[in-house]
Amino acid sequence: MIKHIKSIVSVIAVAFLVYIFTFYIDGEMGIILLAFVLFAPLVSLGFLLYARKRVKVSFNCDAYVPKGGKLPVKVTVTKTGVFPLAIVEIVPYASEIFGQDIKKRKLTMFNETRRTFTIELDALIGGNGEVGIKEMYSCGFMGFFKLPLKTPLPQPISIGVIPPVPEIKASSQLFRSIADVVLTSDEEEENDTAMLFSANTSPGYEHREYELGDPLKRINWKLSSKKDKMMVRLDEAVASVQPVVVLDLYRHSVFPVENVVIGEEKLIRSVFGLLSLLVKQGIACNFIYRTSSGETVSECVDNPDYPDQLLLKVLAAKVIPDKRVDLSHVGGSVCACVIATTDAAGDFGVITRHVDSPDNISIIGLSPTTPNGTSLPMWYLDEENNFKSV
Repeated sequence: MIKHIKSIVSVIAVAFLVYIFTFYIDGEMGIILLAFVLFAPLVSLGFLLYARKRVKVSFNCDAYVPKGGKLPVKVTVTKTGVFPLAIVEIVPYASEIFGQDIKKRKLTMFNETRRTFTIELDALIGGNGEVGIKEMYSCGFMGFFKLPLKTPLPQPISIGVIPPVPEIKASSQLFRSIADVVLTSDEEEENDTAMLFSANTSPGYEHREYELGDPLKRINWKLSSKKDKMMVRLDEAVASVQPVVVLDLYRHSVFPVENVVIGEEKLIRSVFGLLSLLVKQGIACNFIYRTSSGETVSECVDNPDYPDQLLLKVLAAKVIPDKRVDLSHVGGSVCACVIATTDAAGDFGVITRHVDSPDNISIIGLSPTTPNGTSLPMWYLDEENNFKSV
């Protein structure tokens, strides 16, 4: 509305100046100016209407960028006709994890059929973001008129900003409690497994040394670290003693996005710091998260290089407001379950009810002041990258 008012004021101002020049300064020259003032807007309007259907805009950029880096976005404007175009205005945008100092661009196209320009975005917060074109306009060369282009807007691109993963010490109390539970469960299971072996498979031979072609998910990293060589499990019972780490990026739709993305980044760093520590210490675990399609999946993390790959998958997934991770299709019997959530209040119970043993559940929150609507123990990652109990 303000833009239209400015255009009207500009037209009135020009008309007033022409009137003064014609009747009080030079009548003959004033007539010429009057004819130009009437003719020029019509020509400008013709350029504007022609360009509305003759411009195509596309853009591309990398899918990931490290936090603190700059993301170059290359925008390409293509003219589909041979007639010169006046002014095309393009208004790009980026979501809240990027710097918001994004300026609109205006360009003309006369002999060129294609023009490109680059926008550099500051990656400020780790997480999933979006880059796109919000508006595209065709403008007359006099600046009096501006109408949206009739060509469709290009599809936005999902971008993952990669936060640094903290190195958590093995002396962290949360890790030690998980390791103790896993060790106890592992010993109990080995005793149970030994009783199930037949004469063809004697106790003590449920592992063998790794051979080329063996699946990596069968490697027992804890035993391999003890024996200083790769050991492969021959039984399938080990899945029941693997701890489960759950990432619940829950976002209230009533909260402004710019107020929650910092907390989501902190939770992602906490989770992947813990995952990296577990697998480096030889403890394979199951990681549950939501994919870019909104589906809840579980993946076995048994390779020290795999957390980095999983981080990219998490950063590629757009956070859907008011939707929690779904554990209904996950087996409820686990030796230890750690649920990292941005909100442990409200309907958080829909997650924990699918775990058979509530005594084995711990929560990772954002800070000591994070509300906890349960009786479960809560932890948070402090500034020194140590997990502390609330």
